[in-house]
Amino acid sequence: MLAEPAPALSDLALGLVVVALAVRLGRVPAPHRHWRTAFWWAGIAALAGSVHHGLIKYSERWSGPSWAVISAMVVVAVSYLLAATVAEVLGPRHGRTFWLLRSIGIGAYAVLAATGHAGVGALLACESLTMVCILALWGLAARRRHPMAGPVILALAASAGAAAAKAIDPSVTRGVALDPTSVYHLAQIVGMVLLYLAVSNPRRPEPEPRALLG
Repeated sequence: MLAEPAPALSDLALGLVVVALAVRLGRVPAPHRHWRTAFWWAGIAALAGSVHHGLIKYSERWSGPSWAVISAMVVVAVSYLLAATVAEVLGPRHGRTFWLLRSIGIGAYAVLAATGHAGVGALLACESLTMVCILALWGLAARRRHPMAGPVILALAASAGAAAAKAIDPSVTRGVALDPTSVYHLAQIVGMVLLYLAVSNPRRPEPEPRALLG
């Protein structure tokens, strides 16, 4: 019996879809490899989340460390999402810009940690600052009429809407035998599919930028 059946199964569905999309991106010559890496990390994090909700939640000892590891995976996925965005919007030689923007979320978390507010929740909250940077860059891309801007912004908006599902009152989702976390997982599938369609769009700029991460 799963500890949290609905979150475990919905996270499994999300993970399988995102990993499948990562595999498909590997067969498309156009997307920058940072996109593929972001999908791989996001998919693996979701699969790990399924194990966490289904099995590890039974253990008080390992539940906290497990969630911390999954959160770190999400941080890595967001890092590659930012790296891909910088490469697409600003061009191949903006590694310093990537690290400058990346330091915003990391710096915010460092401040919280120094004031005794460290934790997984704080870490993920600080990652929202990185997502704001990503959206701002794509807003700039839209002004420059970048062909990927509209589809990517739509995908990011769908993902943000999915995240908002966590705030839904459980009594609202109980009618469909789900909880807010499960609704978030399932809604996030839509965002990831839209992002896949955006980055595999043949209207993308042709040159492949240099790597911004390792």
